[in-house]
Amino acid sequence: MSDNKQSKTATRRKFLGGAAVAGVAALAGPTVVKAQGPITMRWQSTWPSKDIFHEYAVDFAKKVNDMTGGDLKIEVLPAGAVVPAFQLLDAVSKGVLDGGHGVLVYHYGKQQALALWGSGPGYGMDANMLLSWHKYGGGKQLLAKIFAGIGANVVSFPYAPMPTQPLGWYKKPITKVDDFKGLKFRTVGISIDVFTGMGAAVNALPGGEIVAAMDRGLIEAAEFNNATSDRLLGFADVSKVLMQQSYHQNAEQLEISFNKTKFDALPPKMKAIIENAVEAASQDMSWKAVDRYSKDYIELQTKDGVKVYKTPDAILKRQLEIFDAVAKKKAAENPVFKEVVLSQVAFAKRAVQWEQDTVISRKMAYEHYFGPNAKAPI
Repeated sequence: MSDNKQSKTATRRKFLGGAAVAGVAALAGPTVVKAQGPITMRWQSTWPSKDIFHEYAVDFAKKVNDMTGGDLKIEVLPAGAVVPAFQLLDAVSKGVLDGGHGVLVYHYGKQQALALWGSGPGYGMDANMLLSWHKYGGGKQLLAKIFAGIGANVVSFPYAPMPTQPLGWYKKPITKVDDFKGLKFRTVGISIDVFTGMGAAVNALPGGEIVAAMDRGLIEAAEFNNATSDRLLGFADVSKVLMQQSYHQNAEQLEISFNKTKFDALPPKMKAIIENAVEAASQDMSWKAVDRYSKDYIELQTKDGVKVYKTPDAILKRQLEIFDAVAKKKAAENPVFKEVVLSQVAFAKRAVQWEQDTVISRKMAYEHYFGPNAKAPI
């Protein structure tokens, strides 16, 4: 074989060999770069570790940790571990914390329109309906606009609809509006304006500080949230009168927040898992609340000696009147506040009408099965 032919044969073999290697590589797929370990996030809640609200924060973190197979690991610290409860937004925005668990009303000092995610009568909506407004009625876009307007580098997920909150804990039953005159009272958000309008001397405190303040006489009465939180935090140790039902926080929900820079850097799959975990945790919270709150509501009365009273209608009516006056004033001063109110009102008008026409009152059924003249169902 001539040198020329040998050279051509060698070149052809080299080409065919290279093509074969390339074909095998193509079948094997792209090179996979192994991850350098899980993404970790340090969170803080605005709740003491013993509160069921902190438990809800841990529940959410566990769902995400499990659903990502450990690729994302969220550690949740209790209130005060890094920053005080009312400083959570700043800490998450600045990246001091990667995320947090609280309520939007705790950011009231940054933008008063944030209180409309929960404080007030919700224009007849309950908390689940208000979350419907948030997801489908324009609330999500308005919330993002508010955070951008105050320079908050956060991604916020309202979730976990709360039942109607009580009027609160008192030294004696509240029978008329005048009973609030001069009363040293704890509340937060736009409820500060409502109870101030009713005559109270209001002090805004995080949940974990309320009982100690009542015990020291810094406040005489307070509202917080639910029978389980109230029982765990020790309200029955400083008060024996619980007034049920109020419009001051008729439609509140919890909030999950992430530092926006860190959230935006997550892989799309992981962001999708988080967004779906929020909704799963929201429903799970609702189910857990029914079970736990109802048990602790009974034990407050049977074990802790608490007397429960229904808030008189005259007080409820006055709350609505004062809230309307407060909202009108704030809407005139704050364009985004007005925008949120108008959006909620438009959604509530049709949603609440549908609910009132559709959902039957369960009171008759309850009386039938458990009232004084009830007979055993079977």
